[in-house]
Amino acid sequence: MKLQVRPSNVSGAIAAPPSKSYTHRALVLAALAKGDSRLSNMLLSEDTMATLKGVEALGAIIDAEGDACTVRGGRLKAPSGEIDCRNSGTTIRLLAGVASLLPYNVTLTGDASLQSRPMKPLLNALNELGVKAVSARGDGMAPLIIRGPNKGRWAHIKGDISSQFISSLLISSILKERDTEIVITTPLKSKPYVDITVDMMSKFGAICYETKNGYRVLGGQSYRSLDYAVPGDYSSAAFPLAAAALTGKVTVSGLDPHDPQGDRRILEILGDFGAPVKRVGDAVTVEKGALAAMDVNMGDCPDLFPIVAVLATQAEGTTRLTNAEHLRFKESDRIAAVTSFLKAMGADIEATADGCVVKGPAKLKGKNISPLGDHRILMSAAVAGLVAEGPTAISDGSCYDVSYPRFLEHLKALGADVGASG
Repeated sequence: MKLQVRPSNVSGAIAAPPSKSYTHRALVLAALAKGDSRLSNMLLSEDTMATLKGVEALGAIIDAEGDACTVRGGRLKAPSGEIDCRNSGTTIRLLAGVASLLPYNVTLTGDASLQSRPMKPLLNALNELGVKAVSARGDGMAPLIIRGPNKGRWAHIKGDISSQFISSLLISSILKERDTEIVITTPLKSKPYVDITVDMMSKFGAICYETKNGYRVLGGQSYRSLDYAVPGDYSSAAFPLAAAALTGKVTVSGLDPHDPQGDRRILEILGDFGAPVKRVGDAVTVEKGALAAMDVNMGDCPDLFPIVAVLATQAEGTTRLTNAEHLRFKESDRIAAVTSFLKAMGADIEATADGCVVKGPAKLKGKNISPLGDHRILMSAAVAGLVAEGPTAISDGSCYDVSYPRFLEHLKALGADVGASG
């Protein structure tokens, strides 16, 4: 299927889609908690369904109804076969930690893209904790074979490849008998995602402490069941809000102003570029404005990189996006993917080691674009297509299902000239 986008303006109001990051964590924590947890407003996407099926395989009993479910947790067991994490890096990393608690072999695998993503730092940390954690192919990537139990005291882990490594260790370490010291050996990127993990752990009744060099998790704790509503997602809301800054006026509701999501920074970025941004309670309105270039440190909000690069192509002057070298290890090499499709559309953009430099404004032209199976590349290209001359055709046109299944529906509701073909 291809996604067809033609130049058009957006206006109107939508509700923010539920957060993918919170849905993943809620499912894992509920599976580890004793008793029944009621989860509502869940994101039902390709990635989160991988986590749901994964925790079921590990012993959780799930009764799903629409975007809600009851999870009966606290009874881990060995899965009957391999766990397919599909294309979800969050799933395989969080479940690797869960699997480390079991004295059985657990095999975690996924699609070809997932099998190309780095896992060695997490495997090394789990081995340091006494777990047998290996790559089946010996290349530090999936399929993974994990065998616990996890009884170690210390783990050292890199912080500049994926914050999901740290989240995995934090969540699983709560259920050990002894304390765990997690030492982060390189600068921690995407720290807000770890903050989300720590916050959600506390909601499920467990605590850990940040230290000078990482985190300390006290052993002998347990998770308690919880009724939990997944909040709206700033990461996904960034796309319609950016479209508004380029072409019209959009209000997105359901965005908690106190949420620790790092991608909440999209509101600051849009305002600094020059787009009018107004918040009333949990609703944010963004309007088209005259955009001016600026420098943006993407270290704590890397998922915003593709759409911020699109904004930069329409800003007057030179924009530099920096501190995002870890984006080369996502579903695609996002630095290379973004610079490639925007350059093809006519942008003056050059990749750097940790980001890109964009000179604007550019007159973009519609092109045939491959998002390389990456949902954030597809959605960013679609927004670029709204301000391009002529039609833009994006292959693999439904891969937005990974994080924002209603993306096409929402764009149409806001008046964008978009549709699927083939």
